[in-house]
Amino acid sequence: MSGGFAGKRVAITGAAGGIGQTLCRLFGSEGATILALDKSERLPAFVETLKAEGIKAEGASVDIGSAEQVAAAFETFGDVDILVNNAGYSHHPTLAVTDPAAWQSEMNGNLGGAHACAHAVLPGMAARRSGAIVNVGSVNALHALGDPAYSAAKAGMIAMTRAIAMEYGRYGIRANIVLPGTVRTPLWEERAKKDPKVLETLQRWYPLGRIVDPIEVARVVAFLASDAASAVTGAALPVDCGLTAGNIVMSRELTLEEF
Repeated sequence: MSGGFAGKRVAITGAAGGIGQTLCRLFGSEGATILALDKSERLPAFVETLKAEGIKAEGASVDIGSAEQVAAAFETFGDVDILVNNAGYSHHPTLAVTDPAAWQSEMNGNLGGAHACAHAVLPGMAARRSGAIVNVGSVNALHALGDPAYSAAKAGMIAMTRAIAMEYGRYGIRANIVLPGTVRTPLWEERAKKDPKVLETLQRWYPLGRIVDPIEVARVVAFLASDAASAVTGAALPVDCGLTAGNIVMSRELTLEEF
């Protein structure tokens, strides 16, 4: 798919994170101009790194939980051909520690932020009668795996994705969502340094016997954003090394089989 995004302007939220950096480099290596959004203080340096690597890039320090900041950033960016809603976070692993303010914050920072970004780009896409939105959700949207506010927000992203696909398909706009499992980001690498067995414990739940690499998420996102997926819209696609295929640990115990 060399040069497959030449001339395209691709907005990527959460651009300075583990998956975000991989997305920026993949789309950039295919000729896209990267419009990088993140609230992290790492963003300016990362944008300069992209430029040094020969990738056309612009950056905006934005908290996507703020609709006002999002609107201002996209007004500065101008036309957007592809939006990747990648930003997301969770700081509350259980309902017991999630008070109403925490719930609202995580819902807004995940689902609300994705909506604000889509709201900003959809009018321009509709006017040009083309565009693609790829949302990065989570397998948490499908199963109770902890982080309930985050999970509810990611489930809401599936509904939002399908609403966009239904309402804006007549303008040539496609919307899809990927649902990653555990991804080997720097955050998980840090956890593994503190607890060397944490990934081993996780991996036994995955039929492929491993967790996901960021590039594997990025490749699926790029496919869904590309002309190769021109008839795909409203899809929710797990990228999870088989986690949502079934409960492999239970299956092994029930069948007494080592598969």
